[in-house]
Amino acid sequence: MATVSLSGTDAPSVAALPVMHELSIALSILDFVAEEAERRGGVAVRAVHLKLGSLAGVAKEALLSAYDLAREGSLLADARLVVEEVPVVVYCPACQAERRVESFPQLCCSSCGAPAGDIVQGRELEIVALEIDA
Repeated sequence: MATVSLSGTDAPSVAALPVMHELSIALSILDFVAEEAERRGGVAVRAVHLKLGSLAGVAKEALLSAYDLAREGSLLADARLVVEEVPVVVYCPACQAERRVESFPQLCCSSCGAPAGDIVQGRELEIVALEIDA
């Protein structure tokens, strides 16, 4: 089994798609993965790795459930979804450093408490790798 990194390829950020329900997102993921598997010669996909930010507006458990439902009976029925949760990180102008956010909805630096408006990470909803049979 091999892992194929999709960072820096033509892989679309799922977040770039219109706002959708988790089932629609799961179907979009499966569509992209099926196209990628075909492009690579019809390889069998064992797992889809996804980064999911806390601010992506998608409930992890709902997405996993929708994905399981959507893959039933498809060519990707054996491809599991592996979700890496991405915390919210902001740039703090007072500390001049990137800091994790500990509380919502206030986006404040976890070190000094200063408001931080620049979100560095936490909005991700992207396919980052596929585990395939090589």
